[in-house]
Order: sequence, then C-alpha cells, then structure tokens
Amino acid sequence: MKRRTYSVAQVNKYIYGLLDNEPFLHGIRIEGEVSNLKYHSSGHIYFDLKDASGKLSCAMFRNYRSGLTYRMQEGDNIVATGDVAVYTRNGTYQLVAKYIEEAGAGDLYRRFEQLKKELAEMGMFAEEYKQPLPAFVSHLGIVTAPTGAAVRDIIRIAKRRNPHLRITLYPAQVQGDGATASVVHGIETLNEVGVDVMIIGRGGGSIEDLWAFNEEEVARAIFASRVPVISAVGHETDTTIADFVADRRAATPSEAAELAVAEYDAVIERLDAKRAELVWQMQRRLFEAEQRLDTAKDKLRLLHPKTRLVADRKRLMQQRDRLQRTMDGWIERLRHRLELAAGRLEGISPVKRLAGGYAYLSGEGGKNIRSVSDAAVGDMVAARVTDGVLHMRVEAADPDEKK
Repeated sequence: MKRRTYSVAQVNKYIYGLLDNEPFLHGIRIEGEVSNLKYHSSGHIYFDLKDASGKLSCAMFRNYRSGLTYRMQEGDNIVATGDVAVYTRNGTYQLVAKYIEEAGAGDLYRRFEQLKKELAEMGMFAEEYKQPLPAFVSHLGIVTAPTGAAVRDIIRIAKRRNPHLRITLYPAQVQGDGATASVVHGIETLNEVGVDVMIIGRGGGSIEDLWAFNEEEVARAIFASRVPVISAVGHETDTTIADFVADRRAATPSEAAELAVAEYDAVIERLDAKRAELVWQMQRRLFEAEQRLDTAKDKLRLLHPKTRLVADRKRLMQQRDRLQRTMDGWIERLRHRLELAAGRLEGISPVKRLAGGYAYLSGEGGKNIRSVSDAAVGDMVAARVTDGVLHMRVEAADPDEKK
C-alpha cells in the first residue's frame, strides 16, 4: 500500500498543533543559565537557557518586554515563564518567554568572577607587567582556529597594511574539550618560533563557546609569554580573562590586526621624514662646526707670535712717527724762539753799536768806564772799536756841566 507523502510545512504545522494543545507546555517555568544573548534591533530578545545537560532556545518578543524588569546579562541564572512552541518556518522549537525573573548568577559566571578576582590579586592584570607592542612588526603570530572569519580578517587586514609581513598561524582548537591545552600550546610554540607579536582569539559566541579563554592555564601562558600578546576574543561586548591578562585587548580580530601591524607605507614615509631631518641636522651641525673652526683659526692667527710681533712692530713704528713729529714740532718752536731772541740780541748788541761809531771803554782789570769818575788822569784805558782796541792814557777828565 502506497504511503502518503507530506510537505515540510505540513509536518511543522502538525507538530505545532501537538505542542499548542499540550497543557504542560503552556505557562511552563524553566530555570537555566543565560547564554548566546542577543538584543535585536527589532525589540525582540533571543537567548539560550542551559544547564549541565542541555540547552533550550528562547525568545521574548517585544510585546512581552514588560515581563522583563531588568537587563539580562550573559551568565545570569533566570527563571523564564512562557509557552513552548514550534517556529514553523524552520522547524525548530523554542520557549516563547512572557515573564523572566532573575534567579542569581550562573555557574560559569561565578567561576569567571572568582578567577578574575584571584588573578587580579596576584597582579596578573597590573599595567606594570604589560609589554609594549613593537612599533614595526615583520613576523606576526596568530593562535586561532585555522578556518573562520576571525583568521581571515586578521590575515587580510595585516597583509593589506604590510604586504611584506611574515605570518605564522598556529591552528588551535578554540572551543570544546581540549581547547584550553591547544591555546596554551599555541602560545608556547609561537614564543619558541620567535614572532614579534602574537594575536590570540576567535570569533564571537556564547560564554561557553569562549570559555577556553577564561581558563587559568591560558591566563598564565599569556602572562608568561616573552612575546607581546593581543587578545581578540569574540565581539566588542564579549570580555574574557585573556583580555585582562593580555598586553593589549582588541574589540575584534580586525582591530587586533590594526594594533599589531603598522602600515608599511606610513612607516616608510616616517623613515623618509626622519632621514631628511637627520640630513638637515647633520648639514646644520657641519656648518656650525665650520664656523667654529674658522673662528678658531682667526683667534689662532691673532695669537700667533709672528702676528703679535708684526702688530708690535707696527705699533712701535706708529709711536716712533708720533715721537718724531712731536720732536720736530718742539725743535721748530725752539728755533722760532731762538730767532726771536737773536733778533732782540742783535738790537742791543755792543758790536753793532760799535759799528755805528761808538767805542767801549774799559779801565784796568777790564772794568767798564761809564763815567768820568771811573778814571783818573794818568790812568790807562782801552777803547774797543769795530776793528780793534786803542790803548790810551787819560790826560784830563772834564765832567759835563749840563748834568
């Protein structure tokens, strides 16, 4: 007998009817830990409720938002009340929550906060232990899954910024059992390889998807790394222990590539600018050194003994000339004074008077006879005239009666 064939939509509608007619699934209260939480722009809220054994997809549509009195966070332990129904478009079932109550922090969130507190007290988040990122990277290391958007974004952006960059990828397991050991081994391996800087991380996900980066072993491997580590785990709103321990935290893998790798063209441009500045500084210093050398040469030339001798000789010659001029002046003035004195003497010279017919009379012993009383009759007198001396005897002395 030929069996009837049904469409997918028919089956989904049938299951929807079964669940819709099941009283147990209406108004049901379910407790669990919130994960994979998304506040959609439409106003709907999508999340998963999970416990140690399973996970249930949930949605709170915007017309029920009044049933949520606080803003849910990843890791919250809640009690959601609503109906379990099938979403007929894709055949998945979910809890359509109408009321949500906070039941306390979930187990993963408590473990996260406890480890965060312990590591902070150890000083593993302290700024003084964080290594600076190198200004220029020639060898980049990556610890992440070998496939996926994260590694593609890192490689694409890193190569775009520096086409000559060498990249070493450690293909790590980033989720599930064995992920912690794989990430730790990747960090240790890239330290041995000797990369300049490494990026560790993965794409976004729920708190349990990212949990390998919240383990203490990974935190200690990052802290012990000799190579600077950039953490790029999840999306911008995701925060892990690795983010706190790493030397730098990037909101996304793309941002991590931008932090790690400088733009090659910009680096070359800066180097050219530095080279030009160094050349200018060298030329300026050479010019200043040449000026100092010329000044020193001038000083040495001035202080040289020969130069000083020439200067002293010149100074002596100048002084000799001044002295000669002074002496010539004195001699000229004295000659003039002598000529004046000679003229005056000539005017009173006895010889000149003798030439005018006068005679100079002197008695014995050469005493000048100026009066008749200076000689007696019979005395010998000498009369000097212009061409000789006349010796005479006084015959008579007649005084001038008019006097």
